[in-house]
Amino acid sequence: MSRVVHFEIHAENPDRAIAFYQGVFGWQFQKWAGPMDYWLIVTGSDGDKGINGGIIRRMGPSPLEGQAVNAYACTIQVAAIDESVAKIVAAGGVIVLPKMPIPGIGWLAYFKDTEDNIVGVMQPDPQAK
Repeated sequence: MSRVVHFEIHAENPDRAIAFYQGVFGWQFQKWAGPMDYWLIVTGSDGDKGINGGIIRRMGPSPLEGQAVNAYACTIQVAAIDESVAKIVAAGGVIVLPKMPIPGIGWLAYFKDTEDNIVGVMQPDPQAK
């Protein structure tokens, strides 16, 4: 079986995207020394469940408003979804699918980041109904 081992965020303005994800989720960023604009993302400790990723400068137009998502949508686990949603909005993100229960699993919401990417946030809660 093959597993997802890395993700990429496409950004028109990488500095704006870095500020958003640092402010909302506390992620760490490091500019890659290679020949292109690329920033490595650390989302947690090596012993934690999850993956790390990168930010790359978007190489085309931003997704259009109302257009269907044409990518993998990643979901970020959070401790408190209401607090995370408030931070997302305060940092310039837009909630596109409000908090909803996934019965027996947790609470899920989807947002657009400052670069028009769709991302999910989930708070685990086996009592969610």
